[in-house]
Amino acid sequence: MSDVADRYLLLSDGFLARIRATADDRWDASSPCEGWTARDVVAHVVNGHRGILALVDGTPPAPADGVGTSSMAEAPAVEPGADLGKAFERCRDAMHAMLVDPERAAFRLPWGPLGPVAVEQAVDIIGGLELLGHTWDLARAVGGDEILAPDLVARTHEALKPHYANLQATGAFQPSIPAPPDADPQTAFLLFVGRKP
Repeated sequence: MSDVADRYLLLSDGFLARIRATADDRWDASSPCEGWTARDVVAHVVNGHRGILALVDGTPPAPADGVGTSSMAEAPAVEPGADLGKAFERCRDAMHAMLVDPERAAFRLPWGPLGPVAVEQAVDIIGGLELLGHTWDLARAVGGDEILAPDLVARTHEALKPHYANLQATGAFQPSIPAPPDADPQTAFLLFVGRKP
């Protein structure tokens, strides 16, 4: 198994754990993502996974498990009673299967904040940002466990720094907030990606 696939499993397992820990009456709670609920955050991550897999496989993303499709900047509609844990687990398993397939993992994305790179590199860096950031968003929204894996936080933060201007150019990321000198790695990362811990 590749290092990227291993890191992806750790990141996605953390997100899935927060989904499964969310009480039914907390899905409508407001998240740190402006205008989005906890439910929207998860639907957005599911949609993003499907979008990447669709590019690699040359097929359009399709609604499944009660979660619709939308542009990457939006949160797709979620049917009442949809099992968001199941929806994410299914696309998480598909993403992992892609990452352990050398041919598919080497597929070159034509665009993105990193430029034209292999999909595994995009998943490792931008996917790391998305999973860490939205794990924290979901936990903050529902009163869950906000502590992120420190080694993955530090690694992702360092990998993102050279691409800050390109991230901002997408319009999908909030501007960074200066971190105090004594900020711990998680706080520094969250401020870098525009969160207010």
